[in-house]
Amino acid sequence: MGTPGAVNNDAWAQVRMGAQGAVVSNHPLSSLAGMRILMNGGNAVDAAVAIGFALGVAEPQGSGIASDGFIMVHMKESGTIAVANGTGNAPMAATPERFKNGLETSGILSVSVPGLCDALLSAHERHGRLSLNECVAPAIELCLAGVPQTHYQYKLAQSCDQLHKFPASAEIFAPGGHPLRPGEIRRNPDLAKTYQLIAEHGRDAFYTGAIAKALIDFSDTAGGILTKEDLARYSMAWQDPISTTYRGRTVYEAPPNSSGHALLQGLNLIEHFDMASLGLNTTAGIHVMVEAKKLAFADREAFLADPDFVDVPIEGLISKAYAADRAQLIDLDQAAEAVSAGDPWAYQDRPIDPKKSFRRTDVKSREIHSDTTHYCVVDRWGNAVDGLQSLSSNFGSQTVCPGTGMLLNNRMNYWHLDADHVDCLQPGKRVRHTMNPVMVFNAPPEDGGTLDMCCGTPGADTQVQSNMQHISAIYDHNYTVTEAIHAPRWTHSQAQMDSMYPHNNENDLIIESRIDSGVIEDLKNLGHPAREVGPWGGKGSVGAIRVNASGSLSAASDPRRDGQALVY
Repeated sequence: MGTPGAVNNDAWAQVRMGAQGAVVSNHPLSSLAGMRILMNGGNAVDAAVAIGFALGVAEPQGSGIASDGFIMVHMKESGTIAVANGTGNAPMAATPERFKNGLETSGILSVSVPGLCDALLSAHERHGRLSLNECVAPAIELCLAGVPQTHYQYKLAQSCDQLHKFPASAEIFAPGGHPLRPGEIRRNPDLAKTYQLIAEHGRDAFYTGAIAKALIDFSDTAGGILTKEDLARYSMAWQDPISTTYRGRTVYEAPPNSSGHALLQGLNLIEHFDMASLGLNTTAGIHVMVEAKKLAFADREAFLADPDFVDVPIEGLISKAYAADRAQLIDLDQAAEAVSAGDPWAYQDRPIDPKKSFRRTDVKSREIHSDTTHYCVVDRWGNAVDGLQSLSSNFGSQTVCPGTGMLLNNRMNYWHLDADHVDCLQPGKRVRHTMNPVMVFNAPPEDGGTLDMCCGTPGADTQVQSNMQHISAIYDHNYTVTEAIHAPRWTHSQAQMDSMYPHNNENDLIIESRIDSGVIEDLKNLGHPAREVGPWGGKGSVGAIRVNASGSLSAASDPRRDGQALVY
């Protein structure tokens, strides 16, 4: 261990420790926006709102006010945990027949109803201490002063042609006719005006007012299908989290339409193995986790969709008894070539409403790159927020709504068009999401438990497996948050289960080269399609905050992206 941040294992930075507050996000300036709010007397929700708006300026490839999100909120005094589901619906004119020639991956036809704005504002209305104007002010300042283009953003933008060609997008991302290079300043005064309208007039400005009118006028002109009724009828949803236990802790996740259950299933499965003895990045340790992930994703493919349209057997999926049976399918000596979904309905009551009954038992395990952003906050009172928000692909639809500065999402590319698929496109339906915010408690808060960690990562279908590796590193191997995030990472892709249309990816297991080459060869011998990538070439960008026994906070961000952990 020759690295500067090592305590028990390699780490390339120190754990950031504070006594009164911690913020982690995927850009230094959005982290700073959140920290300013905390230091000005705001709580974790106020800071999260500041971060959520600031990310649309500082990290536009990942999210924006016209994107989707899940915001998990823990209020310590009341002992509550709730999830603000800000995922948007398909427009009412969106049908499989309308897209019979295939889904669009950019442009106005790739845009679903934006939900994030309503979620952020609802969280603030319910729990905020400061005014909305105060929370949005740091993001407005960034719009006007400008944000330097990072090397990472420059690399991603090179493959996004429309970002530099569509006039309203090019005005921001290719001013003067050339794409911004690293270090050049990106300004967005139109977005500052949009943010100010929201700060002054709330959700109505976005969903029924001036911003809504600009979006629908643009959609009509560009040949889109969004209508003013789509925006006006939208409403975020407050949901109860789902949970399981792992090594004596209680792990909370977002419920469907989030893929959060897949993480809980994975943890239930690997709990049947002595992960501490197997090792974090050994052949056996990786093998068990990959096989658990395969089983969880086969179930996701078969059962997960919008619970307003489909009965999802969530109780069965995350039950310990179901995991005990499924864990027997993990062969320590051989990778499974084909994995079928199980029958979680056997572990709970069958659906009552036949209109929402959808069961598949014949699913077999069969890259446009996605992007998302994650942040977490813990304040001086012990409140916490763990949030994810996403445009879907890098820079979303690559189109900016003229006059608003808003990059629009391209979430429509997550749909399936096969009528026999549980997540088939229907008007007004919410697509299933990969975003999954995580909080870990030493016991349920209603039983007096306290927050131990909040964490998460962008990375589409790789999110739950990165979170599983992180949680195992913390609770099975006693890593610090920095050591867990800096540890070598692997990512498994399951054939024909990619969330993005046309869902035709191949089996793949990429492993960072810092893992011993002998492990990669041994995994190949077990039947895994393992291949080596660069030492920091794994996907995702984990951020985490731990609450220490003394009440102090430890925070860390991922060096694989532009993130920053701040404490005070």
